[in-house]
Amino acid sequence: MPSARADLSLFASALAARLPGQWTSNYRQHLTYEDQCATIDRLWDRGHVEYIVSQYVLGHEAVLHGPDSQRLYVTDRPLRPGQFVVAPFGPDVEPHHFVGIEEPNGIAVPNDPVRAAARITRRLLPRYEAAHDAVGRSLVDRPEPPRRKAPPQVDRTLTLTWYEDGVVGAPYEDVLEEAREVLYVHGFQYVPHQAAFLLSTSYGEADRAVRIQAVALRLAAAGIGVNLRHATPTATRPSPPAVARPVPALPAAPAARAR
Repeated sequence: MPSARADLSLFASALAARLPGQWTSNYRQHLTYEDQCATIDRLWDRGHVEYIVSQYVLGHEAVLHGPDSQRLYVTDRPLRPGQFVVAPFGPDVEPHHFVGIEEPNGIAVPNDPVRAAARITRRLLPRYEAAHDAVGRSLVDRPEPPRRKAPPQVDRTLTLTWYEDGVVGAPYEDVLEEAREVLYVHGFQYVPHQAAFLLSTSYGEADRAVRIQAVALRLAAAGIGVNLRHATPTATRPSPPAVARPVPALPAAPAARAR
């Protein structure tokens, strides 16, 4: 016959009294599911405890407060009346201090406070203390988040235009000599009657995106910036002469610089 669900408040108090060091218990009921959701972001868990808190309406919780600002979350384990789940709360620090630190994660424990305390002491607290210490070192070593630096300014750029017919290209006279071979290697062809390097739509959208990215990376490594923009409709112009000539440059637009 299934075990009866133990009282969470009494269990948490008895558990706190049996953990090593000074621990206290704080029991709280949830009036709404939204109150419970506030717990999810504080859990230092990416396993079954986080899943339980996010997927089940639990109605209450207990938080154990221990040495060195450690906190343990305790609540029912749904479908297992003879068990509770216990998981650590993360310290109140900036997100970058958790980078590279493995979550200590929570565990399931029996509803017997003595056995539960022994399991937490043996399995959970060592992981929790190690992760807590790692965050403390991160606070010293990385007090500020690692900001991304802006790229250096470049004097040479190549602007690729996405034309209305889906073709990507650049007028021949606007292409730096050092960039021409890179365009050829990645599928751009010189079309004499349009006086431009063009990447055909026959490659398909995904393939063209890969080729454009490869061009941007190669040229960026050579100190040449790459801009990509869409062509915009222009006012009606007089018909051009019959001789072929380069396509007029379009108005400048904010550029996405390749990194």
